[in-house]
Amino acid sequence: MEITFAELGLNEQILAGVATLGFSAPTPVQAAAIPAVLAGKDVVASAQTGTGKTAAFMLPTLQRIAVEKPGGTEKLDAKEPNASAKPNAAAGRGAKHNAKRGDAKRNTYPRALIITPTRELAAQIDAVAKSVCASTGQQAVIVTGGARYKHQITALQKGCDVLVATPGRLIDLLDKKHTSLENIQVLVLDEADRMLDMGFWPSVHRIMEQLPKAHQTLLFSATLPASITSTIDALLKDPERIEIARTGQTAATIEQHLCSVTQGQKPQLLKALIDSFDPAPERVLVFCRTKSRVDSIYKNLKAAGLKVDVMHADRPQKARARALERFRSGAIQVLVATDVMSRGIDIQGIDAVINFDVPLDPEDYVHRIGRTGRAGAAGQAFTFMGPDEVTPLREIEYFTKALIPTWDLSGFSYDTGRIMLQDSRSTSKTTRSMFSGSRSRGKGFGFGGRYGRHT
Repeated sequence: MEITFAELGLNEQILAGVATLGFSAPTPVQAAAIPAVLAGKDVVASAQTGTGKTAAFMLPTLQRIAVEKPGGTEKLDAKEPNASAKPNAAAGRGAKHNAKRGDAKRNTYPRALIITPTRELAAQIDAVAKSVCASTGQQAVIVTGGARYKHQITALQKGCDVLVATPGRLIDLLDKKHTSLENIQVLVLDEADRMLDMGFWPSVHRIMEQLPKAHQTLLFSATLPASITSTIDALLKDPERIEIARTGQTAATIEQHLCSVTQGQKPQLLKALIDSFDPAPERVLVFCRTKSRVDSIYKNLKAAGLKVDVMHADRPQKARARALERFRSGAIQVLVATDVMSRGIDIQGIDAVINFDVPLDPEDYVHRIGRTGRAGAAGQAFTFMGPDEVTPLREIEYFTKALIPTWDLSGFSYDTGRIMLQDSRSTSKTTRSMFSGSRSRGKGFGFGGRYGRHT
């Protein structure tokens, strides 16, 4: 029997917000996480991409901070008057006025904080928050880099219940005293694996130092590698652990293909692959490892007559937002991007994801291909593997514990020099050195013997 959102303990206002989101029944991660969050527990949740993790933490968080508002209008500590000074009525009135101003400012501070690694993901989370807040009467504010600073300050001053932020801009606002985290009751780290890695952790740690000691912490991600286990244990107190899918597991709705090709033929194969779809795809997302590669592929596809745009960190925020909206609306067919697009971005109807480069981080592979095949829909993922990319490809297969089936585009004339992996290769790491075995017999890692052969 299918469970309902009402049975999870959500109140009428939140349920009205659920209706605006168009949800009919909770997904497994929502069914497991919502009661745990409502109970006040710290939560560590991993679930495949496209399974509704944003709602899983947003809905109960908004209910929690609505129920557990800070008590009264606690006055800020006032300095004791000089004992030798005579009482002054005017001064007394001024002190009283200043106290009220302090109370009012304190009551505008956020009570829930959601930190996320990218501006695009922050905007998506903010949209969900604002949709639900329209039913609850709460206020959601987003602060990210690339947006107008003054507008964000003004929004914070008007009052904020839930704050959605990227780390850099939030630290800037905190340092300049434009907001405070003293009222935070719930902290959410979305894409927690990124938030806790060495690239983001120093900034996240600075932010967390400004939180009240008593707060609830929620960690959500599609992947939670063992490398951050100790950090999680240090941050959370007796957390509820929710694992809807094994870390590294990809959605069954995604049909994966491994395309062995020389580096020099990758642009040709990309164009031929896009042309081969019948019917023509509405949305194709192409991932490249570097910004320069993104720009190069964009020029090639545009010259070939395709409707294409780009997404990477060097583009102005307005241009990034415009490209994303054009892709979402179907105004462009192909979006070429770095991993700025790999995490959390929810765009319905992405027909295929193409990894022009094999990602160096296996977790990025899971997040990349998770942009298609969302919410039960079918999707396809193609990974172009050059001769120098066998090692990262094998790391992906070790991580996902699944082989990516080899696939050739019919009618495409492949150059010699590509590497064909054997279908019998293992998904378990060998204890042997990657350089062991006789080179003359082709037993080097990935170049014959157990793993593959040149063609």
